[in-house]
Amino acid sequence: MRRPIDPVDTIWLNMDRPNNLMVIESLMTCADPVDWDRLRDTFAERVVDRYPVFRQRPVFSRVPLAMPHWEDDDGFDIERHLHRHTLEGDDPERALQDYVNGRIDRPLPRDRPLWELHLLDGYGEGAAIYSRLHHALADGIALLQVLLSVTDGQAAPAEPAAATAGHESSHGPLGAAVHAAEAAGAALFDLSHMITPHLPEDAFTLARKTASVAAKLTLSHRPATALIGSAGQGKHAVWAPPFPLADVVEVGHRTGTTVNDVLVAALAGAVSTYLQEHDGDAVDLPTMVPVNLRSADEPPPRELGNKFALVLLSLPSGLETPFARLAETKRRMDEIKHSPEAVLTFGIIRGIGRTGREMERHLVDFFADKASGVTTNVPGPREPRYLAGSRITSMLGWVPQSGNQTLGTCIFTYDGNVHVGFKTDADTITHPDRLVEAFHEELLRLVAMAREPEETTAR
Repeated sequence: MRRPIDPVDTIWLNMDRPNNLMVIESLMTCADPVDWDRLRDTFAERVVDRYPVFRQRPVFSRVPLAMPHWEDDDGFDIERHLHRHTLEGDDPERALQDYVNGRIDRPLPRDRPLWELHLLDGYGEGAAIYSRLHHALADGIALLQVLLSVTDGQAAPAEPAAATAGHESSHGPLGAAVHAAEAAGAALFDLSHMITPHLPEDAFTLARKTASVAAKLTLSHRPATALIGSAGQGKHAVWAPPFPLADVVEVGHRTGTTVNDVLVAALAGAVSTYLQEHDGDAVDLPTMVPVNLRSADEPPPRELGNKFALVLLSLPSGLETPFARLAETKRRMDEIKHSPEAVLTFGIIRGIGRTGREMERHLVDFFADKASGVTTNVPGPREPRYLAGSRITSMLGWVPQSGNQTLGTCIFTYDGNVHVGFKTDADTITHPDRLVEAFHEELLRLVAMAREPEETTAR
């Protein structure tokens, strides 16, 4: 079977470069060993058999400006995409990081479907699952739902799901996974606020906001800092132990902010600490944030694909105190929520996808170089999930950087905890572990300051 590749998906297919691959990296850790055969069979049934693109490879036309297409891989063998390895050494966390970082800069072979899955035994008493999925297959939120469809809400195998043509049962594994993802589709921003203009709003106000967004997207620039540079091929992924989500919720409740506000403010604080320690001064740092444009309560379509926008958020890392950063984070995020930015950037992305490979490259670089990288903050399942019978203990996922972007941030809430990880350019960011430490330090400061009036009264 052959089918054209959508213009937006074509952008990500064409943007693979040695210094920034268009690969979405995902990592799950499990408390117990994972049954290899069950994992393979479940992935085949719930992903490979359900989504054709997992059995297809991209083929480019010999005709100039003609769109590429997906073509069935006649020699498809799932064993070519599944890998198994045993981690060694006394430090399983370091062994896992070394394994990921040894593969994170490798391009996916173009002669087969653009994905691979690694089962890593020997992660303490359990295991880890490391997946690499090309952005041309789908956006990060859709692929999160795909990966969650391989999991269950219990250790025992799920009952087979009945499906009607073109629609998955809401009671089957995929429907359960979509429900488990909670509001994942909204990411940092409320979806309805991003794509629906607030009424009543006069034409002058809308035009003014549109002009303001256009100026922001075209005139913004990245400051010269220790987190900015020319991206090299080497990448480094780091992550931290979980942080209690209840403490983050408490800060939001006491300060009149949201969980997203608190977490993004913590990121701004981490950036501020890193810049002060390396540059002697801190400035605001722009980052891109994906916004899902699909309904959060529906499974992704069989064809998958990308349907999202990007907004440009300037982290208030130049401010001096945690509460000042939190207040300004809320103000800036509220401003974006009430602007037409997501609608405009979605139109820009679709337009870029129809310009041809060379023009795409220049346009993508132009907009990519406005930001340090991409930040995702995804509210994942609130209850524990199980993979091939083993309880999942953590989840992380990094979307690609493009152009010369050097800093990717993943914040993922799962089962009552916040998990944070950074994907950094090895040549530019020399101490990525410090970003992880500083993120947790900022969260602890926010928790302590939010509780301070209560503690003072108690004394």
